[in-house]
Amino acid sequence: MTLRAVVKGVGHYLPERVVPNAEFEAKLDTNDEWIRTRSGIERRHFAAENETTSNMATRAARAALADAGLEPSDIDAIVLATSTADLTFPSAATMVQAELGMQGGFAFDVQAVCAGFIYALTNANALILSGQAQRVLVIGAETFSRIMDWTDRSTCVLFGDGAGALVLEATESAGTSDDRGVLSTDLNSDGRHKDLLYVDGGVSTGTTGYLRMQGNQVFRHAVEKLAATANKAMERAGVSAGDVDWIVPHQANIRIIQGTAKKLGLPMENVVVTVQDHGNTSAASIPLALSVGRDRGQIKPGDLIVTEAIGGGLAWGAVVLRW
Repeated sequence: MTLRAVVKGVGHYLPERVVPNAEFEAKLDTNDEWIRTRSGIERRHFAAENETTSNMATRAARAALADAGLEPSDIDAIVLATSTADLTFPSAATMVQAELGMQGGFAFDVQAVCAGFIYALTNANALILSGQAQRVLVIGAETFSRIMDWTDRSTCVLFGDGAGALVLEATESAGTSDDRGVLSTDLNSDGRHKDLLYVDGGVSTGTTGYLRMQGNQVFRHAVEKLAATANKAMERAGVSAGDVDWIVPHQANIRIIQGTAKKLGLPMENVVVTVQDHGNTSAASIPLALSVGRDRGQIKPGDLIVTEAIGGGLAWGAVVLRW
């Protein structure tokens, strides 16, 4: 028998404030058509003044726990992917732990920007396979609206806020590609490309800073690296593109999503797309898409899913799992 980390519950949270593309027209030299044609984004959600990353993460976590039929006391660990934690420290994960009333176990953050949830999911899977935890709450949550330069039309129209969460549980399985749960993972990074996507603030500057991106260069790396990591993860899982029911990609840009699907030889009918409604929510985008895809009736038990992401670092990776 083989131990697998199986998804037992999923949930998400989006702030109430919806910001359509038209809202940027009064402040920037841009319009709805320009944003849609270049990114596929139509609207996004922005956190309220009193909402923090940990607040949103907690609400997504509660939704995932309810979906799994579990209580916070049933969870052994929280792994939270974010680049926009409430404070420099302590971790947002420990704040979620406190808000949930979870007095046992352990909690920590993972920071790999838009690839953060893939890294968090891989870490959570490893905790379960090593016997460190039986059940792990894996969360992606971001308030990127707080690190936007509102004079830069090339970046500020692309991002949004939100949170998504999964509950993983250790389950004995047959050890084949037909098993439910995480079947394989693949992580990569290349720090030589750190200047392509970064925030120009932090401890060294004494400022929060703003997001800076060389969009064309990021796009050039994205499709090739996302397809490569997805193929490597599928090979490790012993499956092929023809076996895949759904690609659930990081929701950054519809052209990257389309280009990756084409390179993998899969039609867009097999891709869960939420970028039009959420924009790029960084580490929150994949769990958000998984939760929304399930709620739409797209993702069903037994479906084979490939999920992949690339973000600042550059950092990228993929996970193959059966729902």
